[in-house]
Amino acid sequence: MEKADIEELRGRVGCAAVLETGGFAVDLKESTRKAVKYRRGDNIIIVIHDGKGWFDPLSDAKGDVYSLVQHLDGGDFLEAFVQVASLVGFEPSEPEWKRQSRQTEPDQSVPERWAARRKPWRGSATWRYLRDERHIPEQVIRVAIAQNVLREGPRGSMWAAHTDAAGIVTGWEERGPEWRGFAAGGCKVLFRLGPTIATRICVTEAAIDAMSLAAIENIRRDTLYVSTGGGWSPATEAAIRLLGEPPDARLVAATDANPQGEAFVSRLRELADELSCDFERLRPAAEDWNAMLQSMASA
Repeated sequence: MEKADIEELRGRVGCAAVLETGGFAVDLKESTRKAVKYRRGDNIIIVIHDGKGWFDPLSDAKGDVYSLVQHLDGGDFLEAFVQVASLVGFEPSEPEWKRQSRQTEPDQSVPERWAARRKPWRGSATWRYLRDERHIPEQVIRVAIAQNVLREGPRGSMWAAHTDAAGIVTGWEERGPEWRGFAAGGCKVLFRLGPTIATRICVTEAAIDAMSLAAIENIRRDTLYVSTGGGWSPATEAAIRLLGEPPDARLVAATDANPQGEAFVSRLRELADELSCDFERLRPAAEDWNAMLQSMASA
């Protein structure tokens, strides 16, 4: 088997072909143009790099189309090569995107793009989206604005900042009536709402859920509400580890009530064991904290 043959085949068959023929389907709600989420039952694969790369958000597995076949089906490289070769000519379905792709890459840095956006104000499109569609109380919105973690996104969407330990914006979660994604060129670390120094760290999977849990708990003074943005990057783990290092720290796994949420619970429990800090599982009464908040508002 020549290296040129391996490279040529890698260029002709994308990860989407492997996943679609393997029974996976695109989760449009959870996908962006640069990161397409595929589901098959409890299995999740994120396709990146224009279909040439992938990673499993619930483990450390990642790679190219050959390693994807081995990840899903086992076997050696030769078996994976043969399976990939059988997919030449297969055209996977294209998802119907709800937003036009960006025509050019942004020419400003992530912090500069964040600073160029306005903070929400009472009655703004972002304010109305959070209050009216997501039922986030105005008190929580005001606290998030005061802590400089919210911005007005395009077309009535919300930007929720991810920051590092120094408070530098590394990216932001984008949520709106017709869109969800993450900042182009940004890095997921943690969305943070609450005191910088806190003994109780509630880890959610989305900024909307972090704000929803804060609302449900009336913004506990001892609690920092954080969101991983649905990912678990080395930067995210390092940030959570730093928050859990104080001797009186308690890590609270406030992730969704579904298989992905439980996978995050396992990771957080292992991390708490490593740090010898207290651990707690806090489960929403609905699938996630915003769904629970909305059901409480309509009761």
